[in-house]
Amino acid sequence: MKPKGKILTDTKTEFQWDNTDWKTVYESVNKLQTRIAKAVKQHKWNLVKRLQYLLTHSHYAKMLAVRQVCQNKGKRTAGVDGEKWLTPEAKTNAVLTLSDKKYKAKPLRRVYIEKYGKKGKRPLSIPTMYDRAMQALYALALNPVAETTADITSFGFRTYRSTHDACEQIFNCTCAPNSAQWIWEGDIKGCFDNINHNWLLVNTLMDKSILKQFLKAGFVYNRHLYPTKAGTPQGGVISPILANTTLDGIAVIIDDKYHWRKGYNPKKVNFVRYADDVIITADSEETASEINEMIRQFLKDRGLELSEKKTTITHIDNGFDFLGWNFRKYKGKLLIKPSKKSMDKVTRTIGDIIKEAKAWTQEDLIDTLNPVITGWSNYHQAVVSKAAFYKIDHMIWSMLWRWAKRRHPENKAKKWIIKRYWHKEGTRNWVFSAEGKNLKLLSDTKIVRHIPLKLIRNPYLDKGYFEVRRNKLRIRRISSRYKAIGL
Repeated sequence: MKPKGKILTDTKTEFQWDNTDWKTVYESVNKLQTRIAKAVKQHKWNLVKRLQYLLTHSHYAKMLAVRQVCQNKGKRTAGVDGEKWLTPEAKTNAVLTLSDKKYKAKPLRRVYIEKYGKKGKRPLSIPTMYDRAMQALYALALNPVAETTADITSFGFRTYRSTHDACEQIFNCTCAPNSAQWIWEGDIKGCFDNINHNWLLVNTLMDKSILKQFLKAGFVYNRHLYPTKAGTPQGGVISPILANTTLDGIAVIIDDKYHWRKGYNPKKVNFVRYADDVIITADSEETASEINEMIRQFLKDRGLELSEKKTTITHIDNGFDFLGWNFRKYKGKLLIKPSKKSMDKVTRTIGDIIKEAKAWTQEDLIDTLNPVITGWSNYHQAVVSKAAFYKIDHMIWSMLWRWAKRRHPENKAKKWIIKRYWHKEGTRNWVFSAEGKNLKLLSDTKIVRHIPLKLIRNPYLDKGYFEVRRNKLRIRRISSRYKAIGL
């Protein structure tokens, strides 16, 4: 029986993709998502299901789902059917044909990609464009539920939450002189590949028949069809939400035992999760070991297990790495710095670009390096990074000097090479520049403290708060760039 209520628009009349008023589309879909979030908060589960039905059968929601899969990085990567939606006509047709009636998901195309800095390869499963759009459509209806029921200190794959918010939360839990001294670092073995399908089907608040199609589609590799008996595919649009749904609840079991959110926390237990990476603080190694067993049992019910080798208990004075940063106390003072692994990775990336650029012009090399330098420095500008910035700047200078010397085998004098590739600008004598383009220096990046997130805020119920916060973050970033160039 179909629910009562007005569907946003279920018209099948012709529309022009290129002339779509996307602001109206977003606002209309978001109104329903807000209603879903409110219903979840009030525990009106039947109302949630009715509203989800309205959203997944809304013409506007279908338009938005198609737009999302046609805008992301994989838009030119086809599934097993080889189909791509690259023209307005193809996108229009996709919207009009997107339906749950007799829906059957096609198998995913399996490819394997290299794990950076690790042995082995990571499986990536690529759905067809149609299946991606169906996943995006049902993700629009599931995400308000996931956001409203999520662990309060979960940050990965969450709307308006970031790695920097996770970093800030860990800082708050460990910076004081009397903060927890022991850190439990959890690593879940093959999280996306091993989630129990039965658990997901029972505990995920969405259409079970559609979810089953997503989970049981199977995959094709080397022209062979393989069944999927567990896990949610890496590469699926809805997979991050399903993974978060599976791991949400850790905060609850910890709170039930240690009361970490209720003001009285003698064991100094605090919990932070980013996707499948988990950090829990404790007052002692014994408490951390106790937590370890609790998490093992929690994961077992969901078909998951911890990696013996990668799950560790560390003292804060020895430090630990998380999300590209190293957290460590030096004589009682907590410092967060770029991790050695992150520094090695960006240095290797820059080195590989410079090696590849043997025959490039200096302008092309600058154009390729600047986005890498800007991206890495912006990521680390909220922590204690100045020493790392200067160190990497020096390493880049050394690599560029070797690059410049190799370009002139006739043994040009050093002064000639310096004059050819480096120029004076203001008070600086060593500016790697050509045709008005300067190579950026990491050390020019100003250290700017991240604006803390109010954890209780919901992106569907507190839109005003997140809009103000986004504007503040944007203004702060722009201001730091102007200061860097002396304006």
